[in-house]
Amino acid sequence: MKSRVASGAALVVFLLAIVIFNRSFPMALNLAISLISVMGVVEIISALGMSKNSILLLPSAVFAAVLPLVQDPVWQQAVYYIYTVILFVSLIFYHQMFTFREIGVVYSMTLLIPTALETLVGLRSMGHNHGMFYVIIAIFSAWIADVGAFFAGSFLGKHKLCPQISPKKTVEGLVGGFVLDIAAMLVFGYIFHAIFYAYQVQISYVSLFVIGLVGAALSVIGDLSFSLIKRSCHIKDFGEVIPGHGGILDRFDSVIFVAPFVYFWVQFFPIVVI
Repeated sequence: MKSRVASGAALVVFLLAIVIFNRSFPMALNLAISLISVMGVVEIISALGMSKNSILLLPSAVFAAVLPLVQDPVWQQAVYYIYTVILFVSLIFYHQMFTFREIGVVYSMTLLIPTALETLVGLRSMGHNHGMFYVIIAIFSAWIADVGAFFAGSFLGKHKLCPQISPKKTVEGLVGGFVLDIAAMLVFGYIFHAIFYAYQVQISYVSLFVIGLVGAALSVIGDLSFSLIKRSCHIKDFGEVIPGHGGILDRFDSVIFVAPFVYFWVQFFPIVVI
Protein backbone atom coordinates (compact mmCIF):
# COMPACT_ATOMS: atom_id res chain seq x y z
CA MET A 1 0.00 0.00 0.00
CA LYS A 2 2.79 2.45 0.93
CA SER A 3 4.66 1.89 -2.32
CA ARG A 4 1.42 2.28 -4.29
CA VAL A 5 0.61 5.61 -2.60
CA ALA A 6 4.20 6.87 -2.96
CA SER A 7 4.30 5.96 -6.65
CA GLY A 8 0.93 7.60 -7.22
CA ALA A 9 2.13 10.76 -5.50
CA ALA A 10 5.28 10.76 -7.65
CA LEU A 11 3.17 10.53 -10.81
CA VAL A 12 1.03 13.46 -9.66
CA VAL A 13 4.15 15.54 -8.95
CA PHE A 14 5.50 14.63 -12.39
CA LEU A 15 2.25 15.79 -14.00
CA LEU A 16 2.22 19.02 -11.98
CA ALA A 17 5.79 19.75 -13.08
CA ILE A 18 4.69 19.47 -16.71
CA VAL A 19 1.77 21.82 -16.00
CA ILE A 20 3.98 24.37 -14.24
CA PHE A 21 6.60 24.44 -16.99
CA ASN A 22 4.09 24.25 -19.84
CA ARG A 23 4.49 27.90 -20.89
CA SER A 24 8.29 27.98 -20.67
CA PHE A 25 8.78 24.49 -22.11
CA PRO A 26 5.60 23.32 -23.89
CA MET A 27 7.37 20.32 -25.45
CA ALA A 28 7.54 18.76 -21.97
CA LEU A 29 4.08 17.26 -22.43
CA ASN A 30 4.95 15.91 -25.87
CA LEU A 31 8.17 14.38 -24.59
CA ALA A 32 6.42 12.81 -21.59
CA ILE A 33 3.75 11.25 -23.82
CA SER A 34 6.45 10.08 -26.23
CA LEU A 35 8.33 8.36 -23.39
CA ILE A 36 5.17 6.80 -21.94
CA SER A 37 4.12 5.58 -25.40
CA VAL A 38 7.49 3.95 -26.07
CA MET A 39 7.49 2.22 -22.69
CA GLY A 40 3.92 1.06 -23.21
CA VAL A 41 4.65 -0.37 -26.66
CA VAL A 42 7.78 -2.14 -25.38
CA GLU A 43 5.75 -3.59 -22.50
CA ILE A 44 3.01 -4.94 -24.75
CA ILE A 45 5.51 -6.49 -27.18
CA SER A 46 7.40 -8.02 -24.24
CA ALA A 47 4.14 -9.39 -22.85
CA LEU A 48 3.56 -11.07 -26.21
CA GLY A 49 6.99 -12.70 -25.90
CA MET A 50 8.33 -10.89 -28.96
CA SER A 51 10.80 -8.46 -27.40
CA LYS A 52 13.74 -10.29 -29.00
CA ASN A 53 12.33 -9.63 -32.48
CA SER A 54 14.04 -6.29 -33.10
CA ILE A 55 12.51 -6.29 -36.59
CA LEU A 56 9.16 -5.57 -34.92
CA LEU A 57 10.30 -3.89 -31.72
CA LEU A 58 12.48 -1.13 -33.17
CA PRO A 59 10.08 0.34 -35.78
CA SER A 60 7.20 0.08 -33.28
CA ALA A 61 9.18 1.91 -30.60
CA VAL A 62 10.30 4.58 -33.07
CA PHE A 63 6.71 5.11 -34.24
CA ALA A 64 5.52 5.46 -30.63
CA ALA A 65 8.31 7.95 -29.90
CA VAL A 66 7.85 10.09 -33.00
CA LEU A 67 4.05 10.39 -33.27
CA PRO A 68 3.52 12.60 -30.16
CA LEU A 69 6.32 14.91 -31.32
CA VAL A 70 4.86 15.55 -34.78
CA GLN A 71 2.21 18.28 -34.80
CA ASP A 72 1.52 18.69 -38.50
CA PRO A 73 -1.40 16.43 -39.61
CA VAL A 74 0.24 15.67 -42.97
CA TRP A 75 3.45 14.51 -41.34
CA GLN A 76 1.46 12.49 -38.83
CA GLN A 77 -0.21 10.64 -41.69
CA ALA A 78 3.23 10.08 -43.19
CA VAL A 79 4.41 8.54 -39.91
CA TYR A 80 1.44 6.16 -39.90
CA TYR A 81 2.04 5.21 -43.52
CA ILE A 82 5.79 4.63 -43.16
CA TYR A 83 5.30 2.47 -40.07
CA THR A 84 2.62 0.41 -41.84
CA VAL A 85 4.84 -0.20 -44.87
CA ILE A 86 7.85 -1.15 -42.73
CA LEU A 87 5.84 -3.64 -40.68
CA PHE A 88 4.31 -5.39 -43.69
CA VAL A 89 7.62 -5.45 -45.53
CA SER A 90 8.99 -7.18 -42.42
CA LEU A 91 6.17 -9.72 -42.65
CA ILE A 92 7.02 -10.43 -46.30
CA PHE A 93 10.72 -10.98 -45.66
CA TYR A 94 10.42 -12.71 -42.30
CA HIS A 95 7.14 -14.61 -42.64
CA GLN A 96 8.83 -17.74 -41.33
CA MET A 97 9.66 -15.99 -38.04
CA PHE A 98 6.20 -14.65 -37.18
CA THR A 99 2.66 -14.86 -38.49
CA PHE A 100 0.22 -12.26 -39.75
CA ARG A 101 -1.74 -12.69 -36.53
CA GLU A 102 1.30 -11.67 -34.47
CA ILE A 103 1.97 -8.74 -36.79
CA GLY A 104 -1.67 -7.70 -36.50
CA VAL A 105 -1.58 -7.67 -32.70
CA VAL A 106 1.67 -5.69 -32.57
CA TYR A 107 0.43 -3.28 -35.24
CA SER A 108 -2.94 -2.60 -33.61
CA MET A 109 -1.54 -2.09 -30.12
CA THR A 110 1.30 0.10 -31.38
CA LEU A 111 -1.23 2.30 -33.16
CA LEU A 112 -3.60 2.40 -30.20
CA ILE A 113 -1.24 3.44 -27.40
CA PRO A 114 0.48 6.56 -28.81
CA THR A 115 -2.58 7.61 -30.85
CA ALA A 116 -4.83 7.58 -27.77
CA LEU A 117 -2.28 9.30 -25.51
CA GLU A 118 -1.47 11.87 -28.20
CA THR A 119 -5.00 13.28 -27.80
CA LEU A 120 -3.69 14.88 -24.60
CA VAL A 121 -1.54 17.15 -26.79
CA GLY A 122 -4.62 17.93 -28.84
CA LEU A 123 -6.50 18.86 -25.66
CA ARG A 124 -3.79 21.30 -24.65
CA SER A 125 -3.78 22.93 -28.08
CA MET A 126 -7.57 23.05 -28.30
CA GLY A 127 -7.95 24.62 -24.87
CA HIS A 128 -5.68 27.60 -25.58
CA ASN A 129 -4.91 29.31 -22.23
CA HIS A 130 -6.80 26.65 -20.28
CA GLY A 131 -5.52 23.70 -22.32
CA MET A 132 -3.60 22.16 -19.44
CA PHE A 133 -6.80 22.22 -17.38
CA TYR A 134 -8.32 19.93 -20.02
CA VAL A 135 -5.25 17.68 -19.87
CA ILE A 136 -5.50 17.43 -16.08
CA ILE A 137 -9.22 16.61 -16.31
CA ALA A 138 -8.59 13.85 -18.87
CA ILE A 139 -5.82 12.18 -16.87
CA PHE A 140 -7.40 12.50 -13.44
CA SER A 141 -10.80 11.36 -14.66
CA ALA A 142 -9.13 8.03 -15.43
CA TRP A 143 -6.95 7.85 -12.33
CA ILE A 144 -9.51 9.00 -9.77
CA ALA A 145 -11.98 6.39 -10.98
CA ASP A 146 -9.25 3.80 -10.34
CA VAL A 147 -8.64 5.21 -6.85
CA GLY A 148 -12.34 5.21 -5.97
CA ALA A 149 -12.76 1.66 -7.23
CA PHE A 150 -9.66 0.48 -5.34
CA PHE A 151 -10.67 1.84 -1.94
CA ALA A 152 -14.40 1.12 -2.23
CA GLY A 153 -13.59 -2.39 -3.39
CA SER A 154 -11.01 -2.90 -0.62
CA PHE A 155 -13.34 -1.86 2.22
CA LEU A 156 -16.81 -2.62 0.90
CA GLY A 157 -16.32 -5.08 -1.95
CA LYS A 158 -18.40 -8.26 -1.73
CA HIS A 159 -19.79 -8.90 -5.20
CA LYS A 160 -17.33 -9.77 -7.96
CA LEU A 161 -17.59 -7.74 -11.15
CA CYS A 162 -15.62 -9.84 -13.68
CA PRO A 163 -13.96 -12.64 -11.69
CA GLN A 164 -12.63 -14.45 -14.74
CA ILE A 165 -10.84 -11.33 -16.03
CA SER A 166 -9.96 -9.37 -12.87
CA PRO A 167 -10.80 -11.26 -9.65
CA LYS A 168 -10.24 -8.24 -7.37
CA LYS A 169 -12.75 -5.95 -9.07
CA THR A 170 -16.12 -5.67 -7.39
CA VAL A 171 -19.49 -4.06 -8.06
CA GLU A 172 -19.02 -1.93 -4.94
CA GLY A 173 -15.68 -0.77 -6.29
CA LEU A 174 -17.33 0.14 -9.59
CA VAL A 175 -19.91 2.29 -7.80
CA GLY A 176 -17.19 3.88 -5.67
CA GLY A 177 -15.25 4.78 -8.80
CA PHE A 178 -18.29 6.47 -10.34
CA VAL A 179 -19.12 8.45 -7.21
CA LEU A 180 -15.57 9.66 -6.54
CA ASP A 181 -14.86 10.50 -10.18
CA ILE A 182 -18.00 12.60 -10.63
CA ALA A 183 -17.42 14.39 -7.32
CA ALA A 184 -13.76 15.04 -8.13
CA MET A 185 -14.55 16.47 -11.59
CA LEU A 186 -17.05 18.91 -10.07
CA VAL A 187 -14.60 19.91 -7.33
CA PHE A 188 -11.79 20.39 -9.86
CA GLY A 189 -14.12 22.60 -11.88
CA TYR A 190 -14.91 24.77 -8.89
CA ILE A 191 -11.25 25.05 -7.85
CA PHE A 192 -10.20 26.18 -11.31
CA HIS A 193 -13.22 28.45 -11.59
CA ALA A 194 -12.63 30.18 -8.26
CA ILE A 195 -8.84 30.15 -7.88
CA PHE A 196 -7.23 29.98 -11.31
CA TYR A 197 -9.85 31.88 -13.31
CA ALA A 198 -11.14 34.12 -10.49
CA TYR A 199 -14.72 33.66 -11.75
CA GLN A 200 -13.84 35.44 -15.01
CA VAL A 201 -14.95 32.50 -17.17
CA GLN A 202 -17.91 30.17 -17.12
CA ILE A 203 -17.41 26.52 -16.18
CA SER A 204 -19.78 23.89 -17.56
CA TYR A 205 -20.45 21.62 -14.61
CA VAL A 206 -22.73 19.54 -16.84
CA SER A 207 -19.74 18.69 -19.04
CA LEU A 208 -17.67 17.88 -15.97
CA PHE A 209 -20.44 15.62 -14.67
CA VAL A 210 -20.59 13.76 -17.99
CA ILE A 211 -16.79 13.42 -18.10
CA GLY A 212 -16.83 12.02 -14.56
CA LEU A 213 -19.64 9.61 -15.39
CA VAL A 214 -18.42 8.38 -18.78
CA GLY A 215 -14.77 8.64 -17.73
CA ALA A 216 -15.38 6.26 -14.83
CA ALA A 217 -17.07 3.76 -17.17
CA LEU A 218 -14.29 3.99 -19.77
CA SER A 219 -11.69 3.67 -17.04
CA VAL A 220 -13.15 0.30 -16.07
CA ILE A 221 -13.35 -0.78 -19.71
CA GLY A 222 -9.71 0.15 -20.26
CA ASP A 223 -8.60 -1.59 -17.08
CA LEU A 224 -10.52 -4.77 -17.89
CA SER A 225 -9.35 -4.74 -21.53
CA PHE A 226 -5.70 -4.66 -20.55
CA SER A 227 -6.33 -7.16 -17.75
CA LEU A 228 -7.68 -9.50 -20.41
CA ILE A 229 -4.50 -8.96 -22.43
CA LYS A 230 -2.38 -9.76 -19.38
CA ARG A 231 -4.41 -12.87 -18.67
CA SER A 232 -4.02 -14.09 -22.25
CA CYS A 233 -0.27 -13.44 -21.99
CA HIS A 234 -0.11 -15.23 -18.59
CA ILE A 235 1.44 -12.28 -16.74
CA LYS A 236 0.39 -10.41 -13.60
CA ASP A 237 1.69 -6.96 -14.52
CA PHE A 238 3.15 -5.38 -17.63
CA GLY A 239 6.33 -4.50 -15.75
CA GLU A 240 7.82 -3.19 -12.51
CA VAL A 241 8.58 0.40 -13.50
CA ILE A 242 6.09 1.88 -11.02
CA PRO A 243 6.31 0.23 -7.56
CA GLY A 244 2.91 -0.86 -6.30
CA HIS A 245 1.30 -0.39 -9.71
CA GLY A 246 3.36 -2.46 -12.14
CA GLY A 247 4.28 -1.22 -15.58
CA ILE A 248 3.41 1.93 -17.47
CA LEU A 249 0.40 0.24 -19.07
CA ASP A 250 -0.87 -0.83 -15.65
CA ARG A 251 -1.16 2.87 -14.79
CA PHE A 252 -2.13 4.34 -18.16
CA ASP A 253 -4.50 1.66 -19.48
CA SER A 254 -7.51 3.68 -18.33
CA VAL A 255 -6.06 6.95 -19.67
CA ILE A 256 -5.78 5.35 -23.11
CA PHE A 257 -9.57 4.98 -23.13
CA VAL A 258 -10.59 8.15 -21.28
CA ALA A 259 -8.36 10.79 -22.93
CA PRO A 260 -9.79 10.36 -26.46
CA PHE A 261 -13.34 10.64 -25.10
CA VAL A 262 -12.53 13.90 -23.30
CA TYR A 263 -10.84 15.18 -26.47
CA PHE A 264 -13.95 14.55 -28.59
CA TRP A 265 -16.42 15.65 -25.92
CA VAL A 266 -14.96 19.11 -25.22
CA GLN A 267 -14.90 19.94 -28.91
CA PHE A 268 -18.70 20.01 -28.83
CA PHE A 269 -19.30 20.75 -25.14
CA PRO A 270 -16.40 22.86 -23.79
CA ILE A 271 -15.73 22.87 -20.08
CA VAL A 272 -14.46 26.45 -20.04
CA VAL A 273 -16.61 29.06 -21.75
CA ILE A 274 -15.01 32.46 -22.15
